[in-house]
Amino acid sequence: MRDAKVRAALEHWAPRFVAQGIDYNDFARTVAGVGRWEEWLDAWVATANVHARLARDAEAQGWRVTAGEAHLQAALCYHFANFVWMVDKRKHRAAAKKAVAALRLAHRLLDPTAERVEVPFEKTKMIANLRRPRHDRPPLVILIPGLDSTKEEFFHWENVFLRRGMATLSLDGPGQGETGYKTHIRPDYEVAVRTMLDALVPRADLDLSRVGVAGVSLGGYYAPRAAAFEPRIKAVVTVGGPYSFGECWDGAPSLTRETFRYHAGARSDTAAKKKAALLDLRDVLPKVRQPFLVVFGKLDRLIPWQQAERVAAEAPNARLVMYPDGNHVCNNIPYKYRPLVGDWMTETLARVD
Repeated sequence: MRDAKVRAALEHWAPRFVAQGIDYNDFARTVAGVGRWEEWLDAWVATANVHARLARDAEAQGWRVTAGEAHLQAALCYHFANFVWMVDKRKHRAAAKKAVAALRLAHRLLDPTAERVEVPFEKTKMIANLRRPRHDRPPLVILIPGLDSTKEEFFHWENVFLRRGMATLSLDGPGQGETGYKTHIRPDYEVAVRTMLDALVPRADLDLSRVGVAGVSLGGYYAPRAAAFEPRIKAVVTVGGPYSFGECWDGAPSLTRETFRYHAGARSDTAAKKKAALLDLRDVLPKVRQPFLVVFGKLDRLIPWQQAERVAAEAPNARLVMYPDGNHVCNNIPYKYRPLVGDWMTETLARVD
């Protein structure tokens, strides 16, 4: 018997694990032994530790690719150990740090061009991972996580753009990942994007005249919000994003509400709901004049599909792709939406004068 929170995690997020690179066999074995939500983190950390040991053994043999792939699996498992797990903040932070460290080891072995970018932000620092294709001065796509995702989840998502000749910057913005240790969710996410773009200006290895932004889930609010107030963004994609997060609040799983409360720095559920209501695109969408691709799954149980229709209807240059068989962020059909997003972004940025 599983408790309600474990059931909610499996019902709402299971396809996401596989889409982001978790081996299904690992998923099945790990969750099979989890009955209570309190057991979730330890179970996934144990699986992560198996991959970390395999990585160390492979590297000792000189098998760099095998080691890198095992470190990547470890990073994903550490990340999903804590992604909406707010039971013990100390253990949550420890697993998150292990995910960061494991991904850096994976980058070193699988993509030596990958680099960690740190810029001053709100009396702390904002952190992102930059990866580049092999040719000079590629366009840049900023990848924005949602409420519970972080840059450590995006290796395979990044590859969609890298294979098409674009660089990627996976951003931990306010209230997200490492940047979220000392910041909270804020509705004016364009401040974070502007700060990061300003920091990249001196680089000669990126074409900052062709910048796109793609946000998933709550990042699908952040991406058009940033585009509305940052003219350097030339193309926008949202996958599974809300029109008004506040309108989705009462129907959201308790795990989502708890996670938002934590990352928003709210002291009560009432305060969290008020902060959620600030994440609203109503007055923002008319300002999003860039080409805008809105991708959504009609089977989404976290964000009602009608929210995507409103986003597309109110943005002047938006195209809506609604998959009848897609769930939240279309994670059950990544083979449909990811090539579409990658090809659309390639063509759109290529048309920029």
